[in-house]
Amino acid sequence: MRLDPKKVRFDGVTVVPERDNKRLSTQHERIFSLMMDRRWRTLSEISKLTNAPEASASAALRDFRKERFGSHTVNRRHIKNGLFAYQLETNEG
Repeated sequence: MRLDPKKVRFDGVTVVPERDNKRLSTQHERIFSLMMDRRWRTLSEISKLTNAPEASASAALRDFRKERFGSHTVNRRHIKNGLFAYQLETNEG
């Protein structure tokens, strides 16, 4: 998935497009590339493998469900004690 930082729109009251779009686009691409293999991973695992904070990994997974980010399917399963694993099913075949 390639995101054009000049075209993509990130939400949030704290987002300043000129400051944040490039960083967030790059971060989303790393997370998407990792998750394309459809393996189940916790936010901690995604964070360690992409060097993205867990909160950012969680936000990216939510974004992938949105139309402007591809309307992908993000599955979630409970592991234990509030710990969840996530799996990405892309619309790219």
